[in-house]
Amino acid sequence: MSSKEQCLELRAEIRKLCGKYGDEYWRKLDREHTYPEQFVQELTDAGWLGALIPEQYGGSGLSMKEASVILEEINRSGGNSAACHAQMYIMGSLLRHGSEEQKRQYLPKIATGEVRLQAFGVTEPDAGSDTTHIRTFAKKDGDFYIVNGGKIFTSRVQHSDMMLLLARTTPYEQCEKKTMGISVFLVDLRTAGDSLEVRPIDTMVNHETNQLFFRDMKVPKENLIGEEGRGFYYILDGMNAERILVSSESIGDARWFIERSVRYGKERVIFGRPIAQNQGIQFPIAQAYAQTEAADLMRFRAAELFDAGEPCGPEANMAKLLCAQAAWAAGNAALDTHGGYGFAAEYDVERKFRECRLFSIAPVSNNMVLNYVAEHVLGMPRSY
Repeated sequence: MSSKEQCLELRAEIRKLCGKYGDEYWRKLDREHTYPEQFVQELTDAGWLGALIPEQYGGSGLSMKEASVILEEINRSGGNSAACHAQMYIMGSLLRHGSEEQKRQYLPKIATGEVRLQAFGVTEPDAGSDTTHIRTFAKKDGDFYIVNGGKIFTSRVQHSDMMLLLARTTPYEQCEKKTMGISVFLVDLRTAGDSLEVRPIDTMVNHETNQLFFRDMKVPKENLIGEEGRGFYYILDGMNAERILVSSESIGDARWFIERSVRYGKERVIFGRPIAQNQGIQFPIAQAYAQTEAADLMRFRAAELFDAGEPCGPEANMAKLLCAQAAWAAGNAALDTHGGYGFAAEYDVERKFRECRLFSIAPVSNNMVLNYVAEHVLGMPRSY
């Protein structure tokens, strides 16, 4: 069975929902830099954003493979699932490492959308990919942790009720291992008040990205997830899910580009013949198609390992790398096929082109993935 034939009923349901939100809907949002409230609400009401939350906590209890298909189909329809994908996977740290009381308190509300958990505060201006050097600090003070510091490139804060926050609870220089002394908290953004400043960042994609500043922000001690000081490992534990889901979005983008390119190439007639008859048009599209199909196999391999509870770090990272590269190749083929019209907003190629480029550097850059494969899979010396 080919990858596109898997989860056919699920694909049909997502396509039906996405069919209500055509190109003009996404084009208008992009033009006005606004959030797809209506689309996200309908996804939530249908239970799709609670896909990975077990049924016992009010979720849909779907597999990683099925969850990845949901996001793939959103992007394949011309939408942008990055606007809401975090609601699907951020709760993983809570699900795997939170107390039973925390899970029962929050997961059912996250599943229904009563509590929106879209924001993930990890990256900092001076740390970047070196997460162990984050400076945001949470100091224990009685029944609270007092948080000071800042984050950058934290998306969807304005559309979240809560945020998952990574902060140091022990200074770096006092830790025997640099990965220790970091903790994870659930922050209630509704009660943060003036202790949290949010500064929007104008970017090339419509993700509502922000820089955050924490000034003596109080977080109840019961909002600590798991053990104090082990947050780095909790975050790593959830990164495989993120890699797989982002891979599926890239596959959706790639297929959108390929389908649009084929259609336009057949319709566009120059010198008395459709441009798709020319090998200069055919070959890049065909190459991108082959690349996409190969990358998709790695996506599903990673998802199958994840669902089986087996180690999948190499597969999840390679899926992210290969799928992002496939989407970029397909995007370039689409832009070349459309020529000048590819730069016109009404054709949507330039919008999707900007969106797909993000996944070459986020949530982890392709070069960092290559570092991981070189060191942890091939056994070569650490390069950084």
